[in-house]
Amino acid sequence: MKRCLLFAFLFFLVSDVFALLRLPGIFSDHMVLQRNSVVSVWGWSQPNETVRVTASWLKDTVTVQSKENARWELKLSTPEAGGPYELHVMTRYEKLVLKDVLIGEVWLCSGQSNMEWNVYNGLPQMEAELPNATNKNIRLMHVQKKGAEHPQEDLRDTWKVCNPEDAKSFSAVAYFLAKRLQNELNVPIGVINASWGGTPAEVWTPEAVVTESPFLKGFAAQQKYSIHWPVAPGVLWNAMIHPLVGYKIAGACWYQGESNVGTWQGYHLLFSGMIQAWRQAWGYEFPFYFVQIAPYTYNSGSAQSAALLREQQQKTLSLPSTAMVVVTDITDNVKDIHPRLKKEVGDRLAAIALAEMYQRKLIDYKSPVFDYFKIEKNRMRIHFKYLNGALVVKGTEVTDLFLAGADGVFYPAKGVVDKNTLLVTSDKVPNPVAVRFGFTDTSIPNLFNSNGLPVSPFRTDTWELR
Repeated sequence: MKRCLLFAFLFFLVSDVFALLRLPGIFSDHMVLQRNSVVSVWGWSQPNETVRVTASWLKDTVTVQSKENARWELKLSTPEAGGPYELHVMTRYEKLVLKDVLIGEVWLCSGQSNMEWNVYNGLPQMEAELPNATNKNIRLMHVQKKGAEHPQEDLRDTWKVCNPEDAKSFSAVAYFLAKRLQNELNVPIGVINASWGGTPAEVWTPEAVVTESPFLKGFAAQQKYSIHWPVAPGVLWNAMIHPLVGYKIAGACWYQGESNVGTWQGYHLLFSGMIQAWRQAWGYEFPFYFVQIAPYTYNSGSAQSAALLREQQQKTLSLPSTAMVVVTDITDNVKDIHPRLKKEVGDRLAAIALAEMYQRKLIDYKSPVFDYFKIEKNRMRIHFKYLNGALVVKGTEVTDLFLAGADGVFYPAKGVVDKNTLLVTSDKVPNPVAVRFGFTDTSIPNLFNSNGLPVSPFRTDTWELR
């Protein structure tokens, strides 16, 4: 009996050591594959080995020959949403079986702490949600924190069926995004959380995007070393995003920017470069939705660096298939960089996806942003993008509104809503040339669209702040 047990143990040990057929962690039980698509499946085996893949939703077996470096990759067509299915990956001597595979919509969520935060960070909404967090049609994948000097091909994290225990440590924003999408689309939703608090955008961007631009390289050098997170360009792209490249996603959501307030001048170029680099790596222009940073006391003095960072974020809307969530209204404490209301953030991201990707007929589903102005004698008329209904003032008058003449001196101004435009006047500015609205680090203005979404802070000038 002892000999049999020893033989079995040695066989298990040897077989495990010499197992050559392997999949990256993202291909695991409970995974979600993008529906109505052609998805990539890849892994490693013995070099020049025939790899056969069968999927229970397909009639035919797909085969591929591994390369001299032992890597192989093949394409599978996916049907309309459904499951559970099985995926079998085989060589002459080995076989891997992935069970409980669903076909649906896959979203990637990334950024710093406001994307990362979960129940353990003290979020009442997520705490209250836990009893309802069991949903076999939502799958969670949490990419563990790690950095690398060079792009990585693998990660060991795997998919989980959504349940209260795993939801505790999962991004609240990503969870609420997934919940609303699943409720309204009635299809399986897979959401990947790859985020790390405190990180600047440079670490999520391929190194060459930063280092090949003297402009961006100079700002990256100003990032201060921290024992709690990396700051070197590319290190989290290499280890936490690059291993996901090729895994078909419906789109990406991003909540970051706080750690770039001190270098706001380069953020538009950096952020735009990051988005374009991600899309280039995946090989298609997937939707990219992001959250504007919230009001917070950054102690940036007259520079109002956070307001300028928000302006840089808004400029990124010039890229196709992008959209921005504004959260000035959900901040209850400008001394806290982490607004606690994450459900609203996830819901607003989901609403954009529902309208722009999934053809839901939603009106005024995203915040209005400044478009252009007209000077009408002693007043300025402000026009907005993304606004169909009338503007709404919550209170007796528009707050955080200022007007200036050619001298560049801003005075408190009065705003009057005229359907979907804003008329701005001030007794002290008879010949106005510029308007600023909510354009400080901590402003929480009170102008909204008909759906209660806040108007994004803006300015019509390009003067140096003073």
